[in-house]
Amino acid sequence: MVRIVHAARDIARVRDISTVLIRHGFGEVVARLGIRRGRSAGEGRRRESVVPESTRSGGSEPPDSADLASDATPEDIAHGDAALRELSVPVRVRRVLEDLGPSFIKLGQIVSTRADVVPPDVIAELRKLQDSVPPIPFAELRAALEQSLGRALGEVFESFEETPLAAGSIAQVHRARVRADHGSHDVVVKVQRPGIARTIASDVDLLHTLAGWIERAIPESRVYSPVGLVQQFDHAITNELNFSLEAENSSIFTQNFEQMPQVKFPRVYREASTKQVLTLEYLDGRKVYDAIEAGFVGRKLSQIALQVMVKQIFEDGFFHADPHPGNVIILGTPEHPVLGLIDLGMVGRLSPRVRDLTIDLMVSALRKDYDGIADAIYSIGNPTEKFDREAFRSEVGLRAERYLGRPLKEVQLSGLVRDVVQGATQFGLKIPTDFTLVGKALMTVEGVGRELDPDIDLFTEARPLFLNLLKKRYSPERLGMELLRRVERLSDASDTLPQQIHEVLEDLRFGRLTVNAADPGIVRAADLLGKRMFVGLMNGSMLVSGTLLISTRYWIVGGLFLLSSIVWLATFALMELYRAIRGAATRRRRR
Repeated sequence: MVRIVHAARDIARVRDISTVLIRHGFGEVVARLGIRRGRSAGEGRRRESVVPESTRSGGSEPPDSADLASDATPEDIAHGDAALRELSVPVRVRRVLEDLGPSFIKLGQIVSTRADVVPPDVIAELRKLQDSVPPIPFAELRAALEQSLGRALGEVFESFEETPLAAGSIAQVHRARVRADHGSHDVVVKVQRPGIARTIASDVDLLHTLAGWIERAIPESRVYSPVGLVQQFDHAITNELNFSLEAENSSIFTQNFEQMPQVKFPRVYREASTKQVLTLEYLDGRKVYDAIEAGFVGRKLSQIALQVMVKQIFEDGFFHADPHPGNVIILGTPEHPVLGLIDLGMVGRLSPRVRDLTIDLMVSALRKDYDGIADAIYSIGNPTEKFDREAFRSEVGLRAERYLGRPLKEVQLSGLVRDVVQGATQFGLKIPTDFTLVGKALMTVEGVGRELDPDIDLFTEARPLFLNLLKKRYSPERLGMELLRRVERLSDASDTLPQQIHEVLEDLRFGRLTVNAADPGIVRAADLLGKRMFVGLMNGSMLVSGTLLISTRYWIVGGLFLLSSIVWLATFALMELYRAIRGAATRRRRR
């Protein structure tokens, strides 16, 4: 691995991860990941080395294994052995995620919504990450709160409950009454956990390092853009840590849904909010699963959630990117339920073009138009190599048939999108990272919807929503705006085109016009030719020298020259054969 760790905090985080895994009985997992285990030199106690086997050759020299040894003590190892015997795998997974911190807790929250693929016992345990994250002491929280607000707690709030309403992976939420111009109001105060920004920065730095290593070690993975995905996650989590941006997001969502009473977003009290503190209107409702027990109908809630997400993604292009059950509060009555959406720090945005292409994809799926699905995915992505359009259409048709050939209520739109995108990447089609957020949001809503009502037919429920969006796209108002925009572009082009043509003709007249043609393979071919010429010249020289030495009765020296020449030539031939076989195998995998 090239430059696995760049700073001391990365080394500390690697030690922490290794220790946590060992403490909770996952030493075998560490071994299966190819992590070398052994005793560090000079240590009086057992240490677990976390230098992967792949770092032993190639690239720059990694740090000494002792620097990367975990801090696992014999007690940690004994604790892991006991956990392995006494606790179930779901419990140990949850405890690992809790110990590793907010980035990993976020991952667990998303996984807890996938009832279609995750076992029920694991889901039941991961749900505790949403409501049972260990809180931090109020005294520590109060100091951070007053420092951020720049005022004493009593000056801003009439009352403030010390017991948290909820403890999240990034922030802790307390009920309070805020002082306002027209009296006091019930609010919830979201306070960022002290030191959380540094912890997340360390995790993100480590992810950047791993993503870079993956792209260098596995060139075919570049079509997935691991570095780009980590950069997007870095941007999203940085925005989520800035509560001022979440306040702006809430205002945008409120404006977008003014005409839809089935959904509500909390009001922001900006006079009691900062980048680390967010004071919001208290939504007096129930958690999703508590609402079901109280008599709310799961199907109706699923239908509203689907309508909300379709409007956010495909109509507004501004959507909640983390809509797991912990971020939904059920208001209203069982007859007229209202979805309250909170935790608006992580959002996604789609450009109008990608939004329209995504609608085309969904409508084609509803119509079982496999070529339409392939064409939409091709337009969304960017080819990174020579693209076989017909072969791609055939592949998409085979993959789509696995989903669209089922009974309607069993169709999984998120699974269809995921499988088709996987097929696209095999053909060298690079999918924008914005589109992956759409798949993630659909996956979450679909998983929760089927968990609330296993018999719901989301495919049929989605059909009229997408067809209505398609009608809006071709409405006279939008067509008129699009025509006007194209006329404006044509007018601009008519002004600049004559000047550009004149410049080209002038360059041609004075001999300044040059045409450059680049062949991507010419550098490699020249390098290979140079190596072969070097090997040929050296072997030829050694053969001639050896022959001359033998003819002058220097048998031993001449024989060594001849033997060295033969061994060198055979080694070079074997290496060329190996490269050819590996290249052919790589091309077959890409196809």
